[in-house]
Amino acid sequence: MNMPAAELLVRVGLATVLGLAIGVERQWRSRMAGLQTMALVSMGSALYVILGAYGFHRDTDPTRVVAQIVTGVGFLGAGVIMKQGSSVTGLNTAATLWATAAVGALAGAWAWREAVAGAAIILAGNGFLYPLAARMDRLHFEAGREVTPVDYVLDVVCQRDGEPAVRAKIVDAVTGPGFRLKQLGSREAGTPNEVVLSADVSAAKRDDAQLDSAVRSLSAEPTVRAARWSTKNEAAADWSGRGPD
Repeated sequence: MNMPAAELLVRVGLATVLGLAIGVERQWRSRMAGLQTMALVSMGSALYVILGAYGFHRDTDPTRVVAQIVTGVGFLGAGVIMKQGSSVTGLNTAATLWATAAVGALAGAWAWREAVAGAAIILAGNGFLYPLAARMDRLHFEAGREVTPVDYVLDVVCQRDGEPAVRAKIVDAVTGPGFRLKQLGSREAGTPNEVVLSADVSAAKRDDAQLDSAVRSLSAEPTVRAARWSTKNEAAADWSGRGPD
């Protein structure tokens, strides 16, 4: 049994439009999977559902194709999940891809009310829950949440004759509740009269503000040329300090 061309275009077109609507929000937030990806996932899911329903003998179970869509899009979503140090990104994008495939499958099965409702829920979830989650992350209350320790690296470029004073300044800057200085070493800088002091600092919980304050304090020292901090296994922040006099 073949589907009429007009009906095929309507079903696939609806899936594509709904995928594009979801992709607009992802593209606006500059996520890895945006307009094209969401539209293609939704459209492809619709085509596979139509293939399962109309492309084989009536005795074939069309839901087998839908099951494979769920598995296949799961692998696609795994490709956008990235781990950088202690941070994991892409989880929401992967979940959005997975849900968009469901929207496309519903459109392909011509459950258009459910498809439209699903797309609206995805858009509402990403649009309204994102600022709510960001607000919750900004709250200072940690009750009931797991606190993960973090290791920082503080690098300071200073003049060789000012090394002892800068060492003492580093120790003072990273001393505080929940912070522990594990190691403080030095290495040669790019110029003969400068050295790079590197401090390994362990924190009971992530507190970037403390390291920002340390960088500002160290940058005010006359012998300090530049300072920056990073967490281990993550990219370092840009150098902050003065240029050559």
